[in-house]
This record gives sequence, C-alpha cells and structure tokens, in this order.
Amino acid sequence: MQASQISLIISTYDRPTALQKVLEGVRRQMAPPGEVIIADDGSGAQTRDLIAWAQKDFPAPLRHFRHEHDGFRKTIILNQCVAAARGSYLVMLDGDCVPHGKFIADHADLAEQGYWVQGRRCFVRQRHFTDFSIEKTPVMQWMWDGRITGWTKGLRLPFPIVKRNTRHRGIIGCNMGFWRDDILAVNGYDEEYVGWGIGEDSDIGARLYHLGRQRKFVYGRAIIYHLNHPPADRKHVQLSKQRLAETIESKKVRCQRGIDQYLADSLKPT
Repeated sequence: MQASQISLIISTYDRPTALQKVLEGVRRQMAPPGEVIIADDGSGAQTRDLIAWAQKDFPAPLRHFRHEHDGFRKTIILNQCVAAARGSYLVMLDGDCVPHGKFIADHADLAEQGYWVQGRRCFVRQRHFTDFSIEKTPVMQWMWDGRITGWTKGLRLPFPIVKRNTRHRGIIGCNMGFWRDDILAVNGYDEEYVGWGIGEDSDIGARLYHLGRQRKFVYGRAIIYHLNHPPADRKHVQLSKQRLAETIESKKVRCQRGIDQYLADSLKPT
C-alpha cells in the first residue's frame, strides 16, 4: 500500500520535549504518511504551542485533537481520533517513541488484509533521552555504550522477521498498525479502561483476534526508540487485567463503550 493511505495517530500527555523529538522523527520520514493526528489526553499550553508551531511547515497535514485532563483517559481521545481519521490504514505511535526514518514506509510494506501489525521498540535510557536526536545520534554507538537497551529490537534488518500468530504476549500500543475498517468492526478502544494499566491495547488486540485477524509480529522493521521516563501510577493495573481476562474468555468482538458514539450513522458497521 502507499504511505499516503496511512493516518499516523500519536498519543501524548504533557511531555512536550519528548513529543518534539517524535515530531522531528515524523518530519524526517522517507515516505510521509497521508496525515498525522495528535491524540492529546489533556496536555497544557506548552504542548499546544509546540503543535501549533509544527503545523506551519509540517510535511503532512497535522491535526490536534484534545480533551480536558481528567486522569488517564487515552482510550477516549484515541477513539475520537480514529473516528476522524481519513486514511484507510492507521498506525499508532506514542508521544515518547521516536520513529526510525523508514518507520512509515515499513508499515506501508507490512500492511496486509486480514492482519494487524505489531512492531517492536528499543529503549533510550532516561538519563540520555534529552540528548537523543534522530538526525544526529549514532544509534549503533549508543547501543554499544548501553545508552540504548533492547538493541535486538532496534536494528533494521535487510528483511523483516515476521511471525503470524494470535498470541497475547508482546502486545504494545505504541507501535501498532490496523486497517481502519477492522477497528470500526470491533468498535475501537474500550473506554471502560480508565487509568494507566496493562490492558487497553491488549484488549483491542484480543478483539481483533476474535474478529479473525491474526497478528504480524515484526522484528527488523517499523522500529521506534522509546524515550524512557519514570513509571506511571499502577493502581489500576489489577482492574485492567481483570477486564482483559473477561474479554479473552468471552471471545467478544465489540466493546460496549467504544468508537461508535463518535461516528455518523452511515459509517457504523451493520
């Protein structure tokens, strides 16, 4: 497929320094996406100013969707952005994950009907993230020095290593690719997930499995560099795990509280 058919959706909350590095990575894509959408979970003025500044000369249409901050409500703003997306294929990226220069081109090559794509990430140690630059950082040297960890997930290979499966291990929301029609069919992200926790991304992956869409689990392509930061409050983890277990056991395809509330009736799956 063509990169121009991709809507890149970047989720963020109040990390403008990291988001600036991510947007610079998107700016330098060999094949830019058709559009970039910022899914903003209630960031402050610095983030708004950064996005407004970037919109002036960005190589792709750059749109900013924001709701007021009321705790971790990422699933809500993501659903609103998916509903508004114009591309037939969606790539999800977090606002602290800098994409490799061929990230979008790789996702375009990996897209295949009947599948969704799970890319991997390597990690820039927290004390080094302010020095990281997609343009200037000697990545191989940083890996050798231990500034970047998980190096096996950060090497772009001459060919991708792809495993097709329906396993639940390894689902991470910061680097995923889906057909938009498939996301609409499962009713998007489950907005019952509130607060940071392991679950909302795995939940949508599980429901795609139940829809009949296998995962393409990819090494060596679609690489991102995660800018490490202090861990979030984990008080919601147990509740999220319970909800995820219910989704897996029930084999449900559609969540009850999802994207359909943001769609015109003509766009809702029948």
